[in-house]
Amino acid sequence: MTDEKKSIPSVSVTYAHNGSSTRANALGMRPMQERVYEKRGEQYLLIKSPPASGKSRALMFVALDKLANQGLKQAIIVVPEKSIGASFNDEPLTKYGFWADWHVEPKWNLCNAPGGDNGGKVNSVEVFLGSGDKVLVCTHATFRFAIDRFGVEAFDDCLIAVDEFHHVSADPDSKLGQHLGQLIAREKTHIVAMTGSYFRGDAVPVLTPQDEAKFESVTYTYYEQLNGYEYLKQLDIGYFFYSGSYADDILAVLDPAEKTIIHIPNVNSRESTKDKIKEVEHIIGALGDWQGIDAATGFQLVKTPDGRTLRIADLVDDDANKRDRVSLALKDPAQKNNRDHVDIIIALGMAKEGFDWIWCEHALTVGYRSSLTEIVQIIGRATRDAPNKTRARFTNLIAEPDAAEEAVTEAVNDTLKAIAASLLMEQVLAPRFEFKPKNPQSGPTEGFDYGEGGYDPSKCNVGFNEERGVFQFEIKGLVEPKSHEAARICQQDLNEVIAAFVQDKTTIERGLFDDELVPEELTQVRMGKIVKDKYPELSDEDQEAVRQHAIAALNITQQAKQSMLDRVSGEPTANTALIDGVRKFAMDMRELDIDLIDRINPFKEAYSILAKTMNEERLQQVKAAIAAKRTTLTPEEAKDYAVRAVKFKKERGRLPSISSTDAWEKLLAEGAAAFVRFKDEGRYE
Repeated sequence: MTDEKKSIPSVSVTYAHNGSSTRANALGMRPMQERVYEKRGEQYLLIKSPPASGKSRALMFVALDKLANQGLKQAIIVVPEKSIGASFNDEPLTKYGFWADWHVEPKWNLCNAPGGDNGGKVNSVEVFLGSGDKVLVCTHATFRFAIDRFGVEAFDDCLIAVDEFHHVSADPDSKLGQHLGQLIAREKTHIVAMTGSYFRGDAVPVLTPQDEAKFESVTYTYYEQLNGYEYLKQLDIGYFFYSGSYADDILAVLDPAEKTIIHIPNVNSRESTKDKIKEVEHIIGALGDWQGIDAATGFQLVKTPDGRTLRIADLVDDDANKRDRVSLALKDPAQKNNRDHVDIIIALGMAKEGFDWIWCEHALTVGYRSSLTEIVQIIGRATRDAPNKTRARFTNLIAEPDAAEEAVTEAVNDTLKAIAASLLMEQVLAPRFEFKPKNPQSGPTEGFDYGEGGYDPSKCNVGFNEERGVFQFEIKGLVEPKSHEAARICQQDLNEVIAAFVQDKTTIERGLFDDELVPEELTQVRMGKIVKDKYPELSDEDQEAVRQHAIAALNITQQAKQSMLDRVSGEPTANTALIDGVRKFAMDMRELDIDLIDRINPFKEAYSILAKTMNEERLQQVKAAIAAKRTTLTPEEAKDYAVRAVKFKKERGRLPSISSTDAWEKLLAEGAAAFVRFKDEGRYE
């Protein structure tokens, strides 16, 4: 056991904590809820908003209006698991200025009802549909079975609200995804979808592009949420590699003085010792001397070396009675505002979604989680605002690749996934970026601050709208989206595109470990292919616009991170702000052009952090494992290069030269030659 606290590489985002996101208007609505309510007349509404931003109440306002003023008969709230049903309990909204209260008859909150999803609860749905009552709450499973039994037409003139919408998928195997598609095709229901995630972790789209285009989106960003908090002003995201057993190294990253949720690894994961009970005992033993169990709550009492008594909630215990007692104690409404109620929670599959502990300061996760959305949800446990809570952090503990050959591949994959998750969270936490082409007609946009001296027509300007948390960049050579759908993607869904890009194994492997990489291979060819595959219905010009906007967003965030690294100590500075980094990068870069952005390897900074964290020998092992898999050009890749070689000729008036000193031009020439060769071989027939 080491007593030394290890420095964990992290991106640190500092916020204004101006209190605006928690301030209510005359109707009792916070800014996010007000934004959603403005769109209450839409038939299909998608709400993307962080945990704790008030999505449940936003839905209540919209549902009440649809029932009272839009001719809908009933509202059905659909949640992924029973525990989340409590989020839709009665609320006295008139007390805060609204014109009606939210009420659910106890018998219609099926999350609290006994029986199976496909038995008594489906019968209850049938009785509800025939009643004059207005609101029903049930699980995703109950709703799926109800549609299977009664058909989509039974839900005509109803509002269907789907909470934690990222659980839904357009995948043919997703029943709920299919059912929603049928409801949309019938056009007789209203649908409100809510999610705290900004992308699906498994890269399967939630809806088909055709269905998604029918939804009006309301996006409330992490930046807006945290910037408007009263207390919390800093969020750190980091990962840390360890060797041996994680339980031996956990105190290197766990500070017993911080309110912490520890998610231990799944028993089937590489990080698990396969004995979860012993792991919990080891963690408790490392924290101090066990003093017994609190009779009222079931919490473990542990005395630390400095004399404090920690109250630890163990949600891993196999004894269901003990575990349920602890779980009930954590949910005790009387203790919601008591900071001293519990100090550390140790969980395995629990305490992710629908779990509210406002005092949590550190979400510590051991082992990589298969879904990026799960990571977003876990981080969300620590991002609640609470008195005197000024800083929160998320740490992902990952096992270093093992020297044994058979374990290297799996370990490398986990490493890549951890880095991908970190890159994505940086995008989610950053302010929004808006990109405009720079041309002679360009001028300032109202509401944006262009810094000292104001807007300069002679250069590429960068403006910031503090209130909305939006950076505006002017970029030379930027292609603008032409269609409504492409413009929507550039405004709202760039994180979806970036998620697919950083999760692409070839992309991240080469970006991190290929010393001979030409950045355009990733920024133009790989990103271009991902956009083409993701949005095949877009024109070539619109696909290029989406590609440029996505790579600009990713690379600007990464360059901002680089500008805030402390090069003196060789470690990231402890309290740097990503926002300041964006500002600094903007000031340093007088002229932004898309060619320059395309020449930046988006993974360069991630590699520099990895190199500081991982043992040098292990790092070389990983490099070798990646290099061994490297392949020559495929016919499909050669075709991509040939298309870009044609574009090169149009722009420069000549073909790319194979003897060029410019690595990208040389690669285009090689790709075009390979395309001709593959074509002669009949590989495209």
